[in-house]
Amino acid sequence: MAPARRTAERQYPVQEQTVTDTKPTVFIVDDDPSIRESTEMLLRSVGFHVKTFVSAQDFLKADLREGPDCLILDVRMPGMSGLELQEKLVSAKTPLSMIFITGHGTIPMSVRAMKAGAVDFLPKPFDEQELLDAINRAISQQRERKAKKDEIDMLHLRLKTLTSREYEVFSLLVTGRANKEVAYELGTSERTVKAHRAKIMKKMHAGFSADLIRFSEKLKTNPPDQ
Repeated sequence: MAPARRTAERQYPVQEQTVTDTKPTVFIVDDDPSIRESTEMLLRSVGFHVKTFVSAQDFLKADLREGPDCLILDVRMPGMSGLELQEKLVSAKTPLSMIFITGHGTIPMSVRAMKAGAVDFLPKPFDEQELLDAINRAISQQRERKAKKDEIDMLHLRLKTLTSREYEVFSLLVTGRANKEVAYELGTSERTVKAHRAKIMKKMHAGFSADLIRFSEKLKTNPPDQ
């Protein structure tokens, strides 16, 4: 296979890092040493951490962290193919954005990869800027996914701080019931419901009643992992 095509005198922006952000790692899985080496050199030159693997099996032995990382993988490799690796990672709910590169791709392959969540499907030899653009999209996707997960995890933790009675009140408030209606349904006073409501708002870090409803919807659609 031919190494990645280089474009003369092209300048690539170095990755900007925030104080709290973890430097992205790009994993490369390809059995072609020339592709691995040239791609690694390109990515290191613009500030990425890079780890390379000669096969899907070797990659599965890696210790993956939860960060703004992405995976570049070949489609056709000895043993497990790139598409099979993707299926395995998706089934295991591994939060990793993937970019495929291949010298023998077909439309059905690209459709299959993209339907399973791949960020891009690039032919070899690929243009360096196209690959870097795809990586930046993948990393942005990872950051958004992690931010969403962190928010949901925090909401679950806050929900656990509610007492049984506060949870009952919370469950009724998020249906749009007024304090008087909640009090009637629970057989208590409106004053007691107001007191519970104040504690719930504080524990859930909610500024308005609409926040509680929004939190509830997010918790419904993102149940805790079993």
